[in-house]
Amino acid sequence: MRWGWNMAIDLNDADNAASDTATSDTVISILEPLGVPEAALQAELDTLPKGVTVRSYDTRPTNDDELIERAKDAEALVVTNLPLRSSVLEHCPKLRTIAVAFVGFDHIDLDYCREHGITVSNCPGYSNEAVAELVMLLTLALLREVKANDIAARSAQTSEGLRRNEIAGKTFGIIGTGNIGRRVAELAQVFGARIVAWNRTPRDIEGIEFLPLDDVMRQADIITVHVSSTPQTAHLVSRQLIGLMKPNAVLINTARGPVVDNAALAEALNAGRIAGAGIDVFDEEPPLPADDPLLHSPHMMLTPHIGYATDEALGKRLHEAFGNIRAYLHDGTPTNLVA
Repeated sequence: MRWGWNMAIDLNDADNAASDTATSDTVISILEPLGVPEAALQAELDTLPKGVTVRSYDTRPTNDDELIERAKDAEALVVTNLPLRSSVLEHCPKLRTIAVAFVGFDHIDLDYCREHGITVSNCPGYSNEAVAELVMLLTLALLREVKANDIAARSAQTSEGLRRNEIAGKTFGIIGTGNIGRRVAELAQVFGARIVAWNRTPRDIEGIEFLPLDDVMRQADIITVHVSSTPQTAHLVSRQLIGLMKPNAVLINTARGPVVDNAALAEALNAGRIAGAGIDVFDEEPPLPADDPLLHSPHMMLTPHIGYATDEALGKRLHEAFGNIRAYLHDGTPTNLVA
């Protein structure tokens, strides 16, 4: 298989499984790179039924015109975090399903899709381990001030003044106990932390004490956010809630940027009202503008939205996304349906 700008693969001649809904004019367009080896993608394509043409692109589109050209005649689209708004979707009259190779799907115009009978699916489980491990990494980096220690070692300094804290014995506050939040709880328990949590829907999970959100913010030494971005969760971690945090507490956000009032978070850090923050997600996708307040705040550990980005996770993501495509081609309903 060859990667190309407008590479098409006709699977009519391949020995593939039968399908209930695929026809000889079914087109699947993978609108952007999926970050996996060519052989892994080809293995998934080999599982698709006869009569399917797949187009794959090795670059992201740079404007809507280019995006429309890639998508306009497709029945199925595959994207990661590429925005698909109504201004693009209205040029896709054959479109019936969008497979989002991502946990979040707030970059898809769901209202338009619902109105036009377009199903949308996501990949909810692929990054559980990757994101949970990043939470622990950011937590340790803040509690042990890894950046300052690295600078000291490279500058012929000693450890003087760099004694910091452990996770053991601290209270971990988890906002949202879905798959990733629960995995973070498991890892934090291994480190010896007490776990408190808030969830929109009450739950009963062994080892986790569920509290009102205000109390989680007041009690936790480490607060980590694991809710999706919706109109209801915009600035869920508000200026008021940030004001409830302990002076020695740190905040970790690997979920979605708009869930946290980032301007208020930067103010709290600049004023020394909280001890630090580890942020992997922002109000917009990196690269960040030079005036983003988080770039200029002290005691901040930033990563450019890499929580999901491990070789292992991207392999799982590929399989989940094409599982949704295979289910759609079988009976018209993707496995992980979100709209």
